[in-house]
Amino acid sequence: MSDQLPPSPNEKLSLLDRLIAFCIDNKLIVLLFTVAVVLWGIMTAPFDWDTGPIPRDPVPVDAIPDIGENQQIVFTEWMGRSPQDVEDQITYPLTVALLGIPEVKTIRSYSMFGFSTIYVIFNERADFYWTRSRVLEKLNSLPAGTLPEGVQPALGPDATALGQVFWYTLEGRDPEGNVTGGWDLHELRSIQDWQVRYALNSAEGISEVASIGGFVQEYQIDVDPDAMRAYGVTMNDVYSAVRMSNVDVGARTIEVNRAEYVIRGLGFIRSLADIEKTVVGVHDNVPVRIGDIAVVTRGPGLRRGALDKGGAEAVGGVCVVRYGYNPLQAIENLKKKIEQISPGLPAKVLIDWSKVGSADLEEYASQFGFEAFTGSELNHEAWIRHLRKLAPEDRPEWATISQVTIVPFYDRTGLIYETLGTLNSALVEEILVTVLVILVMVVHLRSSFLISALLPLAVLMCFIAMKKFGVDANIVALSGIAIAIGTMVDMGIVLCENILKHLEEAPPEANTRDVVFRASSEVGSAVLTAVSTTVVSFLPVFTMIGQEGKLFRPLAFTKTFALIASVIVALTIIPPAAHVLFTGRMRNDRMRRVLYGVVALLGAVLLGWAAIGAASPGSAIAASLASFLPGNVPWWIGTALFVIGGYKFAEEFLPAKWHKIGPVGGSVAALAVVAVLLTVDWLPFGPERGLVPNLLFVVVVLGGLLGFFEIFRRFLYRPILSWALRHKILFLSGPFVVVALGFSAWLGFDSQFGWLPKPIRETDVYKKLAAAFPGFGREFMPPLDEGSYLYMPTTMPHASIGEALDVLQLQDKLMMSIPEVESVVGKIGRVESPLDPAPISMIETIISYKPEYIVDKNGRRIRFRYDEEKKEFVRDEHGNLIPDKHGRPFRQWRDSIKTPDDIWDAIVEAADIPGTTSAPKLQPIAARIVMLQSGMRAPMGVKVLGPDLESIEKTALEIEALLKQVPSVEASAVIADRIVGKPYLEIEIDRDAIA
Repeated sequence: MSDQLPPSPNEKLSLLDRLIAFCIDNKLIVLLFTVAVVLWGIMTAPFDWDTGPIPRDPVPVDAIPDIGENQQIVFTEWMGRSPQDVEDQITYPLTVALLGIPEVKTIRSYSMFGFSTIYVIFNERADFYWTRSRVLEKLNSLPAGTLPEGVQPALGPDATALGQVFWYTLEGRDPEGNVTGGWDLHELRSIQDWQVRYALNSAEGISEVASIGGFVQEYQIDVDPDAMRAYGVTMNDVYSAVRMSNVDVGARTIEVNRAEYVIRGLGFIRSLADIEKTVVGVHDNVPVRIGDIAVVTRGPGLRRGALDKGGAEAVGGVCVVRYGYNPLQAIENLKKKIEQISPGLPAKVLIDWSKVGSADLEEYASQFGFEAFTGSELNHEAWIRHLRKLAPEDRPEWATISQVTIVPFYDRTGLIYETLGTLNSALVEEILVTVLVILVMVVHLRSSFLISALLPLAVLMCFIAMKKFGVDANIVALSGIAIAIGTMVDMGIVLCENILKHLEEAPPEANTRDVVFRASSEVGSAVLTAVSTTVVSFLPVFTMIGQEGKLFRPLAFTKTFALIASVIVALTIIPPAAHVLFTGRMRNDRMRRVLYGVVALLGAVLLGWAAIGAASPGSAIAASLASFLPGNVPWWIGTALFVIGGYKFAEEFLPAKWHKIGPVGGSVAALAVVAVLLTVDWLPFGPERGLVPNLLFVVVVLGGLLGFFEIFRRFLYRPILSWALRHKILFLSGPFVVVALGFSAWLGFDSQFGWLPKPIRETDVYKKLAAAFPGFGREFMPPLDEGSYLYMPTTMPHASIGEALDVLQLQDKLMMSIPEVESVVGKIGRVESPLDPAPISMIETIISYKPEYIVDKNGRRIRFRYDEEKKEFVRDEHGNLIPDKHGRPFRQWRDSIKTPDDIWDAIVEAADIPGTTSAPKLQPIAARIVMLQSGMRAPMGVKVLGPDLESIEKTALEIEALLKQVPSVEASAVIADRIVGKPYLEIEIDRDAIA
């Protein structure tokens, strides 16, 4: 029977009261709702959780929000034309035409040798794909004659440069993964262009795969002017003949023997001989072929970019994620596609000719029944088939299989996982600290458990809201949840405290359901009002636009979601749960004992599993337990479950004095468990100091703070309040001083009190205060340690690609000599993409440095076996570190390197060579955001406008000299662009002579 009392006829319940009453009276529905929220929240959680059979549909994840401009790119090629011609005949007319598109805010453009890139920047309220359709409409409706004949502008990919999440190189490697070489640059580029690029572009979420490095093969016809003059052939004749000879021709069908055949003329060029035999004209009734007037060869095409890895030229590509797609999922799709295509990539056999000769190869091949050579070439297919049948130790030492392998050198997955891992740890630590405070301050184990359970449930509910409202998970968005955690528990504390107070004051015969309902109803409206006030105070953040809105709106959304989730949990789940935990009694004592017996048995199993795993980690019993027991459960969790379950199971058989000691002991045990959990996750002194010093630090710090607050509440608050009421003016002067000091620390003492008379400002006290409070620095985008740097110096603008490549390779070799640097891959010029308009003089080098300690993919430090006597790490027979959860983390940096800034200083010092500028400190994602915002490669810059280039350059150099004198500015990073263009060889036509 229900213990619900009918409401008084005169009592009118509010909607909130009805909701609370419904939840108390329908606990099964509340339980089902809670289970549904937990399962749905786990499905949508952005963290890399192993959920087993539960399907996953996580919130889209990236490291930081995309705060770049809403822009589209119009890319136009005009091969062989100078930048000035491109500017006059392509960029200018297109810019004028595109300015008429609705919602256009501004347009930026670049005119380079052979191509034009125009950035059309739209207002933020314009939809991304709507803007693409408007640009396409304008391009398709350009009047005839707007652009030169044969020039066709194209819309760039539906992505931004921030979507460049995966860079890779193609390398020849053996089956063990060792670099073998053996592939020419033109071979690798052909594989990239015709196999890898198309395969990776088919991965879901990938907008574009662009190539960089190597040489594009092309047929080259080197004409002989004397032969052309002798045969009366012009260049137009050569162009026309080659173009017309490279076509397939279709015709009608023909019936032969009552069967229909389709007539098709095959004319595509397939070899050099096809071009050489092409007829270009007739001289004295004799056909003149291309081979008679020219030399036809295969050669490299003109390139405007190159790639270097560690000082050697390389071939690679960049994968760009489609706008709005989940970057993490896109990279996972890419990796699956790479796994699919890798076995089918070309392979060859490399022979060490210093150890074997041709006769030896033929003899060896004949023994195994295959031909060693096909003509003069090695029979690679037969050799590969044979060698793959052999075990690695049986393969001849003079033969190596070299297969083209896709090797990533920039993968944002690592940064995303580390960012999520850091935020996950921060959320867990915040929850544990909150639980610890609740256990100490509330002094009621069951209410502490109930309040603490609110936090993870509200966080899971927040993940659901993020998924439904399209809020991506990144470091800013998840920070909103972390900020809200302190406020989220307030509602649970208020409700639980009020329920406990009403239960203590209620008479024994009072209906417990009615007491819980009235206690919840009494404070429910106040809790709702408090949350509503906080949510409403964030409304101005929701109205932000531009970069500020993109950066802070996700934080406002997640904080609001978290607060709303916490109030939903507090008003719908805490009242029925409190009714069960605080007042509920199991009518069947036998079932109660069975339940606690199961808890004790589970604790015993976990404790035994931990003991078996510690004693014999590789045993069959440990393996069988690990097959159905999740994770690595610490021994003390099993101990806690065993003690609590055993005590509750035997509680009624124990003496009466144990009934008073039990709750206190339970609270102390819970407090100890939470403190250990917090210590293990936090490790404030670092893992190398061990558990005990870290635990003592946590206990001292948190115990000291909580003890101070408790002493203040019990002994200091009343005297201080009494003194403040007696000395109001003196007391209120204190907050005034605090406010003044706060503004001085924030904005600077001199900026706040500069209005004082000059004699006062010249005193020593004023000068000392101005020096002590200079004001806080201001930075729009908080720095993020991405684990890599983007080094972007420039060479002289007129440097050739050969000169720029030499500089790049020298810099890469010097930077690779730094022990903390893991890989160095540099690029000059541009990749084959509209997203990259870089000139040859611009160098972009991605420098990945090692983390301070060896970590897993979530950024957690991995421990390795350490010999305390020898004071060194233990290694196996191959020289590798041995993982050991009781060992120490391995530090990879030198003792002199303390922070990533020290690595950057070493990079700048090593790469400082004549002929290049210095470079601002940038990281890959931060640099892309900066360039998307302003078109510059630095987070802060000065744009100078003027009547001509000479006056602009003169003013820019003066500003450069002034900025280098600012104390807080790094002088080497202040660089004014020199207006030095590439030299031209201009041929002026003598019209009289040519006539």
